[in-house]
Amino acid sequence: MIKEAIGKGATADEAYQDALAKLNAPEDAEVKHEVIAQAKPKILGIFGGSDCEVRAYYEIEEDKFASVKAYLNTILASLGAENPEINIRVENGEDVRIEINCGDDYGSVIGRRGETLDAIQYLTRLVLNRATDEYKRVSINVGNYREKREATLRALAKKNASRVRKYGRNVVLEPMNPYERRIIHTTIQEIEGVTSHSVGSDDERKVVITLEEGVKPLNGGYGRGGYNKGRGGYNKGGYNRNRGGRGGSSNSSAPSAPAREPRSDTAGTLYGKIEVNKD
Repeated sequence: MIKEAIGKGATADEAYQDALAKLNAPEDAEVKHEVIAQAKPKILGIFGGSDCEVRAYYEIEEDKFASVKAYLNTILASLGAENPEINIRVENGEDVRIEINCGDDYGSVIGRRGETLDAIQYLTRLVLNRATDEYKRVSINVGNYREKREATLRALAKKNASRVRKYGRNVVLEPMNPYERRIIHTTIQEIEGVTSHSVGSDDERKVVITLEEGVKPLNGGYGRGGYNKGRGGYNKGGYNRNRGGRGGSSNSSAPSAPAREPRSDTAGTLYGKIEVNKD
């Protein structure tokens, strides 16, 4: 529903200020205005003339989001969530934050790694933006799932960045949506010596964590553990100790096993378990 007021004044600015005073809109309302009549000067400075007229208006958010709540209630009911509480707020005029409280029925709403929740968020954004000419970003959260998910992803990024920094091997994480990839990239930017980029397309797009150009692994290029174990003993830094010799050493001319070069890629670890606060 649109709420409006018409103001008058000698100039367009004065008319707009008059309209705002009459409209008495909330501070967070996005007020628009239009000039509906230009000021006309008086003839000979005495006869006729008229003020400028400006229409100021805004859309009442509660009415706009009524259809969104009805849509969400239909989806949540189909997922088995009974009597969910849906709270909607707008930030910066563009960001729509939706909090859903459905007691212990959150599992089916979130889905595997948040896939169901992401799908609901996408469809809700379509419903909301279909009813308005202005694009709105939509974020839906159930309990504290989003916060827990972000913490898990940041920990995942730091853990694998440490592996890359130490062993020099690239790490390829599992496919993620744009929001989750952005969390990984932001976290990696805070870590010295490593960088990240994305590969793949659509639902298979992944983050790859690598060493920055010119940076060497902390362990100097050795394999995991910093040594290579051969049948005759260990080789580390060119020293060969034969455990089978009575004197504890050997002058055997057999060549020692060379240090293993870092592998190019290795699969990233699986996501950690997400615990959602039921309070």
